Amino acid sequence: MTQLIGVYQINTLLFNKIKSRLPKQPNILKKRYYFNSAVLIPFINHNNELHLLFELRAKGINQPGEICFPGGKFETGVDNSFEQTAIRETVEELGIESSFINVIGTMDTLITPYGVTVDSFPAIINLNFNEIINYDKKEVEELFLVPFSFFVENQPQKYNVNVEITPHITDINGNKTSLLPVEELGLPPKYSTTWHSIIHPVFVYKYNDRVIWGITANIIHELVYLLNA
Repeated sequence: MTQLIGVYQINTLLFNKIKSRLPKQPNILKKRYYFNSAVLIPFINHNNELHLLFELRAKGINQPGEICFPGGKFETGVDNSFEQTAIRETVEELGIESSFINVIGTMDTLITPYGVTVDSFPAIINLNFNEIINYDKKEVEELFLVPFSFFVENQPQKYNVNVEITPHITDINGNKTSLLPVEELGLPPKYSTTWHSIIHPVFVYKYNDRVIWGITANIIHELVYLLNA
């Protein structure tokens, strides 16, 4: 009987510890293994109409020439929250004071099929567009506005890409590098080649000569969906 009580006490301590470590709100399991980022969705009042502010990425950085919202990687030890990441990156990229940024809330976390999470924060920028002149030229080639009504009134074009799960990498010469030693681990043979693929939607908005697509278009599409839900 004493032995059973001891086992019960150990289990109780274990379960109490598990309970105390569980998140207060559901989140993304193993999120620390993803590339975690955050963006601001910047609204600006321009000519008495609500606009979204976009950046054209500079040629010397990753994904040059693409259109995006201000944002970037969550920095452990620097950022206390994803909202802080979005604000910090916006301040750095647009060259404005954080006091001009009024975050109105947060959207659900976007998880891409290639291991990136994006937390996005709609916000009002309390400045005139022509006052944002000190943006970081090393990261931002150009800033521009699009009336938010354009996205409300126009559906994006929808395309697809195929995303595969495979245990190896194949270089441009056709050489394969194994990532998962299927045979050595004794896994079923089907896992030695591509064993799963999904069709992933890609949204594209065209505004004049601007092509807004990918993660940025995905966030806009969801924001419009929330308005109409």
